[in-house]
Amino acid sequence: MIRKLQEIIELAQENPPTRVAVAAAAHKLVLESVQRAVNLGLIEPLLVGREEDIRAEAAAIGWELTDEHIVPTETNRLAAEAAVRLVREGQAQVVMKGYLHTDEMLRAVMARETGLRTDRLLSHVFVLEVPAYHKLLLISDAAINISPDIPKKAEITQNAVDLAKKLGAERPKVAALSSVETINPNIPSTVHAACLSKMAERGQIKGAIVDGPLAFDNAISAEAAADKGIVSPVSGDVDVVVVPDLDAGNILFKNLEYLASAKVAGVVMGATAPVVLTSRSDPPRARVYSLALAGLLC
Repeated sequence: MIRKLQEIIELAQENPPTRVAVAAAAHKLVLESVQRAVNLGLIEPLLVGREEDIRAEAAAIGWELTDEHIVPTETNRLAAEAAVRLVREGQAQVVMKGYLHTDEMLRAVMARETGLRTDRLLSHVFVLEVPAYHKLLLISDAAINISPDIPKKAEITQNAVDLAKKLGAERPKVAALSSVETINPNIPSTVHAACLSKMAERGQIKGAIVDGPLAFDNAISAEAAADKGIVSPVSGDVDVVVVPDLDAGNILFKNLEYLASAKVAGVVMGATAPVVLTSRSDPPRARVYSLALAGLLC
């Protein structure tokens, strides 16, 4: 079982470098991150965007690029489409979002005829190393699906479970979150969570133990659950938390990152290839961890 993000880097280094198409790469922070991943032996990059801008930004950090590193395009939209096309054509194994809006990147990824869609729902999974928690914690979905219904939450859960298994959890423990632990029809997330729990029991979500509704404290702390008289097979040892909606997930993830000093990686599951969908404000460390994570999925 992988318990530290550094272990993901070490495992990825055992494999040949992953070919990564970076959309809209002409930004110092993006290029610093990519250069670090190259120096660690994690990736071989294809930098997509305006060639003169990419070269100028690379020169500013002392990185001399060869022609084979650059795929020239004129706009961010074209850069996203070209990065996706490189994966479809087998020239790259991973798509990475550079300095462009998430919507622009996802539009190219999810295009029906030219994107990376499968019959599965695309969902994002954050992988966090939280100093106060004893193992990696996965959060989904905090980046793509805004207000998913029960069938979509089941797919989100399955995607996160599949990733948790890749990280060594034999039978991942999943908490379906809400604000309370009892089912209240006036709080739809409690009903959704209860359905996910029953779906896992009936095999509609495979290979995981799912319980809910659980508030976050009762998911993370066995003591908090015991104090409330909650008996749960996942409390205090969850691998995955499935959030009620994107707002809740995004707030939770950023709280853990900025207030609890969590180290972060993230990847989009459900596409034909891993998609690294980092925030434009993410530090290089988070981008490198995400690239290593994506490499393990290739």
